[in-house]
Amino acid sequence: MKKRQIAILGSTGSIGTQALQVIEEHSDLYEAYCLTANNQFELLAKQAHRFKPAAVVIANEQHYEQLKELMSDLPEVKVYAGSRALDEIVEAEPIDMVLTAMVGFAGLSPTIHAIKARKAIALANKETLVVAGKLILQLAQQYHVSILPVDSEHSAIFQSLVGEDQNPIEKILLTASGGPFRLMPQEQLATVTKADALRHPTWDMGAKITIDSATMMNKGFEVIEAKWLFGVDASQIQVLVHPQSIVHSAVQFQDGSVKAQLGVPDMRLPIQYALSFPRRLTLGSERLDLFRAQKLEFFEPDLQKFRCLALAFEAIKAGGNMPCIVNAANEIVNRAFLEDRCSFPQMADVIAQTMQRSTFSSNPDYDVYVQTDAEARSIAAELLKG
Repeated sequence: MKKRQIAILGSTGSIGTQALQVIEEHSDLYEAYCLTANNQFELLAKQAHRFKPAAVVIANEQHYEQLKELMSDLPEVKVYAGSRALDEIVEAEPIDMVLTAMVGFAGLSPTIHAIKARKAIALANKETLVVAGKLILQLAQQYHVSILPVDSEHSAIFQSLVGEDQNPIEKILLTASGGPFRLMPQEQLATVTKADALRHPTWDMGAKITIDSATMMNKGFEVIEAKWLFGVDASQIQVLVHPQSIVHSAVQFQDGSVKAQLGVPDMRLPIQYALSFPRRLTLGSERLDLFRAQKLEFFEPDLQKFRCLALAFEAIKAGGNMPCIVNAANEIVNRAFLEDRCSFPQMADVIAQTMQRSTFSSNPDYDVYVQTDAEARSIAAELLKG
C-alpha cells in the first residue's frame, strides 16, 4: 500500500515533533514529504537527516545558508527558504495531507494554498480559523477539502460527533485546564513572571501557546475555532475549567445526552487520529486509569481575572475582522511578555485598546485580513511603548 505523504508546517515545534513520532511509529503507513521551520534550522536539519523528506523549508531566509551547509550531505533533499516557498511546497503533487502546526497568523497563507491544491488539512494552527474562519470554510467547501482538527479539544468534539451526522448539537462543552494561575488571587497577577506562566500544570506545549493558556486567550481562540469547525453559534459553546485535563471536551445533544472523549494529556492521540481518520491505530502511550484519576472537577471560568477570554467573546460578537485584530494584538503582547516588556495584566489592556483603535470591517476578504493584521500589530506595538 502506498504510504501517505505528509507535509508538516512547523515540524520543530511541539505539535510537529510529536507528529514525527507518530509517523515514525507507523512508518509503514506515513512518510514525511516536507518539513518546515521558522528559525530552528539546526533541529530542522536533524529531522531531515532522520526522516529524509523530499524537501525542507526555513521560513526565515536569514538561516538559509546555514541550513544548506548542514544539509550538504543530503543532496537528494531540496532546501528552500521564505514564506513564498511555504505557499508553494504545500502544492506539491505527491502530498496527501498538510499538517498546519505553525504558530500564529503566518499559518493562514500556506493553509489557503494547500486547500486550493486540494490537500486534506490536519489543523493545529488555530489562528487560521480565528482570523479567517468564514473564508477558510468557504474555500474548503469549494475545493472539497476535509479539515480535521488536531487541537485536543476540537479533536474530542469531532470524535464525539462521529456517527451523529443527523443529530443537531445543543451545546459544546469546551474544557480548559485553567492554566497555572487558576487559584491565584487576581491582585497577585501583576507580579507573575514568564517563568511562572510557562509552568503549565498538565500540558507540554510551546512558549506562545503556554502563555496563551495562562491568560486563557487560547481558550477564547478555541471557542472561535469551534464555532467555525462545527457550525454552531458562540452562545452554544460553554467553557468549563477542568483541572485534571482528562475530559478533553464534550457535546450535548437535543435529547440531553452528553458524549465526551477522555484520555491522558497526550497530543499524539489527536495528531494520530487526524492522520488516520476514520481508522484508530495503536499508540504506544499511557492509558487512562479512572481509578487512579479519582475525581473529575469542573468550574466556571473567571472572566474578570482572565480578561483575555472575555475579549475573545467580545470579538466573536463583533464578528468581521475583530478576531483578526485580537489575534494580531495578542501575538504582539505575548512576545512582549516573554521578552519581559510588559506585565501579565497589561496584555489584556493592550489587546482591549487595540480593538478600540483598529479599523473595523464587517465583511473582510483576504486582503483586508492582511491589512488588519499589520495595522493591529502596529497599534499594539505603539501602545506597549507608551
